[in-house]
Amino acid sequence: MAMKPLKIDEIDRKILCILQKEGRLPNARLAERVGLSPPSVLERVRKMEERGVIRGYMAQVEEELLGMKATVFVSVTLSFHNAEAINNFQRTILDMPEVIEAHHVTGEDDYLLKVVLPDIGAYESFLLDKLTRIEGVNKVKSSFVLSKLKRGGMLPLQPDGC
Repeated sequence: MAMKPLKIDEIDRKILCILQKEGRLPNARLAERVGLSPPSVLERVRKMEERGVIRGYMAQVEEELLGMKATVFVSVTLSFHNAEAINNFQRTILDMPEVIEAHHVTGEDDYLLKVVLPDIGAYESFLLDKLTRIEGVNKVKSSFVLSKLKRGGMLPLQPDGC
Protein backbone atom coordinates (compact mmCIF):
# COMPACT_ATOMS: atom_id res chain seq x y z
CA MET A 1 0.00 0.00 0.00
CA ALA A 2 1.55 3.27 -1.11
CA MET A 3 1.80 6.14 1.33
CA LYS A 4 1.33 9.73 0.26
CA PRO A 5 4.60 11.67 0.69
CA LEU A 6 4.48 14.43 3.27
CA LYS A 7 5.69 17.90 2.42
CA ILE A 8 8.63 19.03 4.51
CA ASP A 9 10.67 22.19 4.25
CA GLU A 10 14.42 22.67 3.93
CA ILE A 11 14.94 22.98 7.71
CA ASP A 12 13.10 19.69 8.30
CA ARG A 13 15.33 18.11 5.63
CA LYS A 14 18.43 19.39 7.43
CA ILE A 15 17.12 18.06 10.74
CA LEU A 16 16.45 14.64 9.20
CA CYS A 17 19.87 14.52 7.55
CA ILE A 18 21.60 15.29 10.84
CA LEU A 19 19.47 12.82 12.82
CA GLN A 20 20.17 10.06 10.28
CA LYS A 21 23.88 10.48 11.01
CA GLU A 22 23.70 11.40 14.69
CA GLY A 23 20.48 10.16 16.27
CA ARG A 24 21.77 10.85 19.80
CA LEU A 25 22.61 14.49 19.15
CA PRO A 26 21.18 16.66 21.96
CA ASN A 27 18.37 18.98 20.89
CA ALA A 28 20.38 22.12 21.76
CA ARG A 29 23.22 21.07 19.43
CA LEU A 30 20.75 20.10 16.70
CA ALA A 31 19.11 23.52 17.01
CA GLU A 32 22.50 25.24 16.78
CA ARG A 33 23.37 23.30 13.61
CA VAL A 34 20.12 24.22 11.81
CA GLY A 35 20.00 27.79 13.09
CA LEU A 36 16.79 27.66 15.13
CA SER A 37 15.93 27.84 18.81
CA PRO A 38 15.85 24.55 20.75
CA PRO A 39 12.07 24.75 21.37
CA SER A 40 11.42 25.26 17.63
CA VAL A 41 13.57 22.29 16.70
CA LEU A 42 11.99 20.11 19.37
CA GLU A 43 8.53 21.00 18.04
CA ARG A 44 9.58 20.14 14.47
CA VAL A 45 11.09 16.81 15.55
CA ARG A 46 7.99 15.89 17.59
CA LYS A 47 5.72 16.72 14.63
CA MET A 48 7.80 14.52 12.34
CA GLU A 49 7.64 11.72 14.93
CA GLU A 50 3.85 12.08 15.25
CA ARG A 51 3.39 12.07 11.46
CA GLY A 52 5.52 8.94 11.15
CA VAL A 53 8.34 10.59 9.21
CA ILE A 54 10.69 9.66 12.06
CA ARG A 55 9.82 6.06 12.97
CA GLY A 56 12.23 5.70 15.87
CA TYR A 57 15.83 5.72 16.99
CA MET A 58 18.16 2.76 17.25
CA ALA A 59 21.79 1.82 17.65
CA GLN A 60 23.65 0.39 14.68
CA VAL A 61 25.10 -2.85 16.00
CA GLU A 62 28.14 -4.65 14.57
CA GLU A 63 26.64 -8.11 14.12
CA GLU A 64 29.93 -9.97 13.59
CA LEU A 65 31.28 -8.79 16.95
CA LEU A 66 28.19 -10.36 18.52
CA GLY A 67 28.69 -13.70 16.78
CA MET A 68 26.30 -13.12 13.89
CA LYS A 69 28.61 -14.01 11.01
CA ALA A 70 26.14 -15.16 8.34
CA THR A 71 24.12 -12.58 6.43
CA VAL A 72 21.94 -14.11 3.74
CA PHE A 73 19.63 -12.57 1.17
CA VAL A 74 16.83 -15.03 0.54
CA SER A 75 14.51 -14.87 -2.46
CA VAL A 76 11.22 -16.65 -1.85
CA THR A 77 8.61 -17.65 -4.41
CA LEU A 78 5.15 -18.66 -3.24
CA SER A 79 3.05 -21.41 -4.82
CA PHE A 80 -0.14 -19.41 -4.44
CA HIS A 81 -0.77 -15.71 -4.87
CA ASN A 82 -4.10 -15.33 -3.14
CA ALA A 83 -4.64 -13.03 -0.17
CA GLU A 84 -4.72 -15.88 2.36
CA ALA A 85 -1.35 -17.33 1.28
CA ILE A 86 0.29 -13.90 1.15
CA ASN A 87 -1.07 -12.88 4.56
CA ASN A 88 0.00 -16.19 6.12
CA PHE A 89 3.54 -15.84 4.76
CA GLN A 90 3.83 -12.22 5.90
CA ARG A 91 2.50 -12.94 9.41
CA THR A 92 4.89 -15.85 9.82
CA ILE A 93 7.93 -13.92 8.60
CA LEU A 94 7.18 -11.01 10.95
CA ASP A 95 7.52 -13.41 13.91
CA MET A 96 10.98 -14.65 12.87
CA PRO A 97 13.75 -12.67 14.64
CA GLU A 98 16.36 -13.95 12.16
CA VAL A 99 14.61 -12.01 9.38
CA ILE A 100 15.76 -8.43 9.85
CA GLU A 101 14.28 -7.12 6.59
CA ALA A 102 11.48 -8.40 4.38
CA HIS A 103 10.38 -6.93 1.08
CA HIS A 104 7.49 -7.90 -1.19
CA VAL A 105 9.03 -7.53 -4.66
CA THR A 106 8.21 -7.73 -8.34
CA GLY A 107 9.86 -10.07 -10.80
CA GLU A 108 10.52 -13.79 -10.73
CA ASP A 109 10.43 -13.99 -6.92
CA ASP A 110 7.78 -12.74 -4.51
CA TYR A 111 9.84 -11.77 -1.45
CA LEU A 112 13.38 -10.75 -0.65
CA LEU A 113 14.45 -11.37 2.93
CA LYS A 114 17.60 -10.31 4.76
CA VAL A 115 18.47 -12.93 7.35
CA VAL A 116 21.24 -12.69 9.97
CA LEU A 117 22.43 -15.73 11.92
CA PRO A 118 25.53 -17.00 13.74
CA ASP A 119 26.73 -19.30 10.95
CA ILE A 120 25.83 -21.45 7.94
CA GLY A 121 24.64 -24.29 10.20
CA ALA A 122 22.16 -21.95 11.88
CA TYR A 123 20.98 -20.84 8.43
CA GLU A 124 20.46 -24.47 7.41
CA SER A 125 18.27 -25.01 10.50
CA PHE A 126 16.37 -21.78 9.80
CA LEU A 127 15.81 -22.85 6.19
CA LEU A 128 14.74 -26.43 6.90
CA ASP A 129 12.90 -25.98 10.19
CA LYS A 130 11.22 -22.63 9.64
CA LEU A 131 11.20 -21.02 6.21
CA THR A 132 10.43 -24.01 4.00
CA ARG A 133 7.76 -25.19 6.45
CA ILE A 134 5.63 -22.13 5.80
CA GLU A 135 2.63 -23.28 3.81
CA GLY A 136 2.81 -22.04 0.24
CA VAL A 137 6.59 -21.57 0.00
CA ASN A 138 7.50 -23.00 -3.41
CA LYS A 139 11.09 -21.96 -4.07
CA VAL A 140 13.92 -20.47 -2.03
CA LYS A 141 17.20 -19.05 -3.37
CA SER A 142 19.95 -18.07 -0.94
CA SER A 143 22.78 -15.59 -1.54
CA PHE A 144 25.42 -15.41 1.18
CA VAL A 145 27.10 -12.07 1.79
CA LEU A 146 30.87 -12.31 1.36
CA SER A 147 31.67 -8.77 2.51
CA LYS A 148 29.75 -5.64 3.37
CA LEU A 149 30.65 -2.56 1.37
CA LYS A 150 28.01 -0.10 2.54
CA ARG A 151 25.44 -0.36 5.31
CA GLY A 152 22.98 1.82 7.12
CA GLY A 153 22.39 4.05 4.15
CA MET A 154 20.70 7.37 4.69
CA LEU A 155 17.96 8.85 2.55
CA PRO A 156 19.40 11.48 0.19
CA LEU A 157 17.15 14.32 1.35
CA GLN A 158 19.27 17.18 0.02
CA PRO A 159 20.69 17.71 -3.49
CA ASP A 160 24.23 17.03 -2.27
CA GLY A 161 23.11 14.10 -0.09
CA CYS A 162 23.18 14.02 3.68
